Amino acid sequence: MMPAARESLLDAAYSALARRPWSAVRMVDVAAAAGVSRQTLYNEFGSKEGLARALVRREADGYLVGVDRALTANGDARERLTATAEWTASTARENALVRAMLTGCWSERLPSPTLSAVPSSSAVPAQRRADGPLPSPGDFVALVRDRAVTVLSGPGALKSDTAELARSCELVVRLALSCVAAPPGEGGVADLVRSALQRQLAV
Repeated sequence: MMPAARESLLDAAYSALARRPWSAVRMVDVAAAAGVSRQTLYNEFGSKEGLARALVRREADGYLVGVDRALTANGDARERLTATAEWTASTARENALVRAMLTGCWSERLPSPTLSAVPSSSAVPAQRRADGPLPSPGDFVALVRDRAVTVLSGPGALKSDTAELARSCELVVRLALSCVAAPPGEGGVADLVRSALQRQLAV
């Protein structure tokens, strides 16, 4: 099956989830919305659980692509970490699956696939990946922190600098996640991150 058709099915599942709880989302409706047969849907994902895993994997990947974009934007380390925190908070606000993955709080409306890998007999590489382990909130903290350190440390950074940078990056990620759980007041995420980084990073 073409990757475009897989994306259409995932889009249809995501749209259905916005309108009704996952328990009420029917495979036949997802297939119809994507313009494919139900058999095609089952061939691609194997089961409704397989579809849920693929949807969660896609949203996780989309979040991390945005993290990479924020980290490689123009600006100094502080600006790029602030952009990463803002992206984390805004994406979690708009995307219930990303919010659930980042906080570990899965509402009854959402699919809640096990985070550990499941046995996969799929011939579809993308589905085999989705059947692998899914990231936990702690995994996301480590993933974003490590990406930030890699991007911001640059060649020739001293080990002590890297350790300090890793602490700053982890602080920012955890601060962003706290803003997901308890949204900040005026000034928002950016002000909190900038003031937290004031002493952590040299301008």
